[in-house]
Amino acid sequence: MSRKIYVASSWRCAEQPRIVALLRDAGHEVYDFRNPVPGNIGFAWSQIDQGWLDWTPERFAELLATHPVAAAGFALDKAALDWCDTCVLVLPCGRSAHLEAGYAAGQGKLTIFYLSPDRFEPELMYLLGSGCVTTDVALLSALIARQGPVKE
Repeated sequence: MSRKIYVASSWRCAEQPRIVALLRDAGHEVYDFRNPVPGNIGFAWSQIDQGWLDWTPERFAELLATHPVAAAGFALDKAALDWCDTCVLVLPCGRSAHLEAGYAAGQGKLTIFYLSPDRFEPELMYLLGSGCVTTDVALLSALIARQGPVKE
């Protein structure tokens, strides 16, 4: 069964491109936030301001709510989250990926956490999802074993 998969991860995660390729090679449709649509290299805060790490909380809140680049990046990712039937969170990753996986789990979508020994930290709330895997074989098997959303 082919799945529509949202891969939630981080720009800093070296494994993310490999997991996207693995899932596509297995016949799944995969949303890649690094290349969300042809000609688009994905959203980065540096597209708004190279000094984004120096923003105050007030400046961040203002730009998050008003900047068209942030709005466009959010629209692409949110549409893909609504489109998918499966979310694979690839660690290590940060807050955005965890929010994406939480959103998918809350929607009752198959949500799998691909754990990595790199910066591993146990997380109790992964129980909200459909399970944890640590290998490519286990990931592909979990996608086959779970024919539909876990929560209905």
